[in-house]
Amino acid sequence: MSGNLSAAGVEETLKDFWVSRPRRPHAGRKIAGVAAGIAERYQIDPVIVRVAFVAMALCNGAGVLVYLLGWLFLPQEDDEVSAAESLVGRGRSATPAPLTVLLGLAVLPASGLFVDGGFTMVGGLLLSVGAIYALHRGRGALNRPAPSPEVSPVDTADAPTTRVTPPAWDPLGAAPFAWDLPEPTPTTPPVPVVPTRPRRRKSRVAGATFGLALVVLAGAVVASGYSDWFTAPHVIGLVVATLGLGMVVGAFRGGGKGLIALVVPLSVAGVVMTTVSFNDWGDSDRYGDVSQRPTSIADVREQYDTNAGTVDLDLTGLPSSGAVRTKVEVGLGEARVIVPPNADVVATCRADFGSVDCLDKRSDGKGPDERVRDNGPDGEGGLKIELDLRAGMGEVVVSRG
Repeated sequence: MSGNLSAAGVEETLKDFWVSRPRRPHAGRKIAGVAAGIAERYQIDPVIVRVAFVAMALCNGAGVLVYLLGWLFLPQEDDEVSAAESLVGRGRSATPAPLTVLLGLAVLPASGLFVDGGFTMVGGLLLSVGAIYALHRGRGALNRPAPSPEVSPVDTADAPTTRVTPPAWDPLGAAPFAWDLPEPTPTTPPVPVVPTRPRRRKSRVAGATFGLALVVLAGAVVASGYSDWFTAPHVIGLVVATLGLGMVVGAFRGGGKGLIALVVPLSVAGVVMTTVSFNDWGDSDRYGDVSQRPTSIADVREQYDTNAGTVDLDLTGLPSSGAVRTKVEVGLGEARVIVPPNADVVATCRADFGSVDCLDKRSDGKGPDERVRDNGPDGEGGLKIELDLRAGMGEVVVSRG
């Protein structure tokens, strides 16, 4: 950059960022090379950039949107222009045009047009833009992409020769200074000395961070008995924050990169738990599996529920007469009920997103809803069962035993 970058205005900094924007490398990439390109451009550890993307993804998907925009507008290291610019005919890009169109379509739901991003997503976007601006303002002079050198053809028509012409008084070229002999070549080439790399000391950051995360998890579980704040999403957030802190420390001291294998699935679980509204399924405070097999009508509860897990209800042990009515509600997981072979069943099976199999009436996708009245192979009469099964995200199954 010309001039002092720290004194440049916002407009000049943004223009310079676009001119010298990061290029997505082929080596070291995990998905499309956006994080690796930013890290390489500004000479920072790529783990820090990936942790930042994961953290912004927790802001209602702001990190996903920024990553998609980087995929579209940051060119690869051997391309003329970015994928988006290539689509409008401004140059060559190795990204296929159909993939570019799909990425552009993916930006729409990621930007919150179809999902209410709210203030959290806007805040995440502002933090991302501010971080990139500050990074370029402080480190934009490092590792700037060099312009492609222009190679001009060499004209050797008038090139001077170095051949020495013997003087007129020495036509045989006997004078030593007129000799044009080849340089002697060494008989044995020198053996290159390969320097030995010092053995790197194994870092203890990963082990120490994992141990600290276990301590945080145990403390949060104990504290959940005294405070309602320590819900499953909050506990996962504390663990992810601990692991992320360890990755940042490892980026400066070496090590800790293996922690990303724990951060990513836990972050996904945290996003699911914060975006899926489990409160729609009543006042259940239960997490985990529920398995019941009542043997009398009095043993059948009015409702079986769990926020996340599987509810297995086996009603085949009930007597052959009487009437039973119960509900099964699952936030995230499976709801399975087995009824006797000859019972008269009226069942309502619903899910916000997932699949429904209600006595062999099946549907799946978004909002499957099946209502069934089945008196069994012996016809009407005998035990009467009325079921109401609902799942927020997962599977609902009613079958005969």
